[in-house]
Amino acid sequence: EVQLQASGGGLVQAGGSLRLSCATSGFSFDDYCLGWFRQAPEKEREGVSYIDNYDGDTYYSDSVKGRFAISRDNAKNTVYLQINSLKPDDTAVYYCATTVACGAEYLYWGQGTLVTVSS
Repeated sequence: EVQLQASGGGLVQAGGSLRLSCATSGFSFDDYCLGWFRQAPEKEREGVSYIDNYDGDTYYSDSVKGRFAISRDNAKNTVYLQINSLKPDDTAVYYCATTVACGAEYLYWGQGTLVTVSS
């Protein structure tokens, strides 16, 4: 059974930082692209970042570029999202997901972790 467990969310003041983690199991982690998405209240889900499974190439949405950093630890089957210089607009539920190749439809999703940024 494929499982993705996101954690690390919380309440933080604007300008602060958090590190989100997504522990996974049930699939060949090394062979999959890992992504982070977020959904703010009354907004559509947004793709935030992904990391390639071949050479570690990364992608960031314009709204987070320069502030967020994605990484993966293949030995721990875990993907991370370091989020810095947080803004109130970053308030959302953050989800991790995986797919066989970056750009393809994401097949498996975690349950989400809430990040709340106060001004």
